[in-house]
Amino acid sequence: MSEIVKKPVGITETVLRDAHQSLIATRMTTEQMLPIAEKMDQIGYHSIECWGGATFDASLRFLKEDPWERLRKLKAVIRKTPLQMLFRGQNILGYRPYADDVVEYFVQKSIANGIDIIRIFDCLNDLRNLQAAVKAANKEKGHAQVALSYTLGDAYTLDYWKDIAKRIEDMGANSICIKDMAGLLVPYKATELVSALKEATDLPIQLHTHYTSGVASMTYMKAVEAGCDVIDCAMSPFALGTSQPATEVMVETFKGTAHDTGLNIEALAEIADYFRPIQEDALKTGLLNPKVMGVNIKTLQYQVPGGMLSNLVSQLKEAHQEDKYYAVLEEVPRVRKDFGEPPLVTPSSQIVGTQATLNVLMGERYKMLTKESQALLLGKYGQTVKPVNPDVQKIAIEKTGEQPITCRPADLLEPELSTIEAEMSQYKQQDEDVLTYALFPQVATEFFQYREAQQTKVDAAVADTDNQAYPV
Repeated sequence: MSEIVKKPVGITETVLRDAHQSLIATRMTTEQMLPIAEKMDQIGYHSIECWGGATFDASLRFLKEDPWERLRKLKAVIRKTPLQMLFRGQNILGYRPYADDVVEYFVQKSIANGIDIIRIFDCLNDLRNLQAAVKAANKEKGHAQVALSYTLGDAYTLDYWKDIAKRIEDMGANSICIKDMAGLLVPYKATELVSALKEATDLPIQLHTHYTSGVASMTYMKAVEAGCDVIDCAMSPFALGTSQPATEVMVETFKGTAHDTGLNIEALAEIADYFRPIQEDALKTGLLNPKVMGVNIKTLQYQVPGGMLSNLVSQLKEAHQEDKYYAVLEEVPRVRKDFGEPPLVTPSSQIVGTQATLNVLMGERYKMLTKESQALLLGKYGQTVKPVNPDVQKIAIEKTGEQPITCRPADLLEPELSTIEAEMSQYKQQDEDVLTYALFPQVATEFFQYREAQQTKVDAAVADTDNQAYPV
């Protein structure tokens, strides 16, 4: 009988980033995170994902918080466990491609402020859009993890995934993540995919999925048995639905096996107890919509990721068109096909989702074509795996008067950091403010003005106290 080889599986905890992004539209505050952060640091996680993705935008736009300050505060408390972020390749954390100098500076400042692992992905799996970020992470001695945006379609064969994994290794990445944002990876396909990647590369393999289609825990089990090194999980109050499988459940699943995580279930239960009231409050206020908590097997048909589902619900609610929910979902795969079958992940998910919504609400397909849709159809986001629909592309060409590009989109961008800095210099209080403005000029300006107003109030209060203490 062959000896069982022990290979504990690592767990990346997502409760401070993707879990609340997927379930409560990224509304967890720094104040809610900090009291439990030290306890989380003692668990022994592979890493804690706490930054990037939509947290940057949401912090500024809705919470009136400085995302850089959040990162510094978390790093001050979480000293042992690597902190991880999600980075959208050439789009950084924004929704358009940025010049290389902005990408490089953002990576530098992220690592300087406390990020250890940068998970870098591109919505089209166009590796040209990852080069600058990977190179910058290597230069700053950070861990560059390249994420493959997992999706289904004729072009996405095992040979496709094996070839791209080899190219990622050659690029200088430290690990690979299978980023299954829509919960499309079913258990036995996970066995095939992980086994194929393990053949193709020596890099560690991590798996990220969502519970949307109801199979994620089983998928993790088969993936780990096939050699997957790390899995992404969320504390149970913010797990399942459009979020990740529950951390505690996966820890118990592998307990006593060759893949035992070694994590303490009692300590995890204490952390779950902390997050439960936050989840209950979100349910009471309507921030947590029960719709995103259930299993939606139609996900396998529509290929809509969790964050996109919750955004779709709120978009239609604002337009008072909630009855169009399923009509929009049915339009999504049609638009995706016209757009070259891209994986649906930020920003391609928003581009396809918004266009599908417009097609349904306008009552005519492509009557209105968003600027982002035009850019995607003209190659400005990179190369799609399949050609785009020439008839739809023609609409974009006619609207813009531009011809499609075939080069790396960032090659057409001039360095822009110094221009951005000059533009926002009146608001600059720290180097990082330049990057905040670069990504979200309007939202950043509003935040900077809010910050100044708050500081003025504090200064006035301090002056008033001093006057009372030392009357003239």
